[in-house]
Parts: sequence; structure tokens; C-alpha cells
Amino acid sequence: MPLIDLANVACGFHGGDPVIMHKTIKLAKAHGVPVGAHPSLPDREGFGRRHIDISPSDLFDQLVYQIGALQGILKAEGMELNHIKTHGYLWRLCESSDEHCKAVMEVIKLFDVPALVITNTKMEKMATEMGISFIPEFYPDLNYNEKGQLMSIITDGRVPLEEVRPKVERMIKENVVVAKTTKQPIKLNFKGGRFSCCIHSDLPHPVETLNATREAITTSA
Repeated sequence: MPLIDLANVACGFHGGDPVIMHKTIKLAKAHGVPVGAHPSLPDREGFGRRHIDISPSDLFDQLVYQIGALQGILKAEGMELNHIKTHGYLWRLCESSDEHCKAVMEVIKLFDVPALVITNTKMEKMATEMGISFIPEFYPDLNYNEKGQLMSIITDGRVPLEEVRPKVERMIKENVVVAKTTKQPIKLNFKGGRFSCCIHSDLPHPVETLNATREAITTSA
């Protein structure tokens, strides 16, 4: 918690439960870290990283259910919901379906908080069109392909620890990331503005990755 600026808390559908959610919120509160909801597809066994055949209307209801649960626990601690960040396969589902993407964005609009969205995606484009405040995301611990898209976290997407700090420094200084597929630098859609760095707590050495990212930000910003 001392190393992060925002906490994305799982809402029970891919990880966590009411007790873990409450413990995590208390920990965030103790460190002055704002908390956002991290809802997912109903996939605990696959940690929210598998395709689930679900209608847009059912997806809307399940997202409201998850976010509402986290919002209730936040209220118990005198805290407000700070943002919403979708988890796992949800963004890939949004990329493949306008209807699902719209359902997700309508939920975010309902709760009236900013979204964290992956840059160069349909979610980012729809957020702009719908007037939803958002912060684009950069992923220090995942690889990008030649189209500026994230590669699979399950197969070939993970970045070695020693590459994290130079990767973040280059993004801050040059607004480019080297594609794993072509080894060529590509620009993301940050346009010189602010962006967040997403670190996965379930990947190897998350604390070391956070430290490397924080050091890159401190020395480069």
C-alpha cells in the first residue's frame, strides 16, 4: 500500500470476498490510498481471464452488483468509491462487441466516477464519446504487440523484472514502448498527458515491480 497511489479491489467474482474486501479497504484507508472497484466476469476458477458467454444485460447487472458491494463496504469505512477498473477478459470482450462495451461504460457512467482504461481500445474511444472521465493505463509488467495492444498475461505477455524500470522510463521520456513481436518502438495514445501504471499483484515479484516502477517515475518525471 505505501508504494501505490490507487488500489483496485476485486469484488468477489474473480477474487476476494466480503471479508477480504473489507480488510483491503481498511489497509488502504490506513495508508491514505483511494480505492476503486475491480469487477470482472463471473470466473473465479480462471481468475476472470477466460471468455464467458454472457449477454450485455446480464453483464450490466453483474457489474452493478459487484461495484455496489464494494461501495457499501467503502461507506462502512467512511470512504468514497474513487474509480472503476475492469479486470481480465472484460476488456477483450469489450473490444469484440460494441454491445458489451456499451454495457460496461453505462455502468461506469451510472456510478459517476472516473474509469481506468487501456489505451488504444474501444473502451477509451467510447468513454470519450459518452463524456466519461478516464485515465489511460500503461502496463509495466506486460508486453505490447506491434499494434500497441497488450499481449496475453497467461502465455507470452509477462515482462522480466529487470526490464520494468527502463520500460517505464522510456515511456515517460519518449512516449514509446518496444513491441515484443517486432522489437520496434511504438507510440501509445497518451499524447503527453497523465497516465497510470497498472501492476499485477498476482504476477511474480509484485513488490519489486512496484519499486522499479516508482524509481522510474521518481527519476524521470
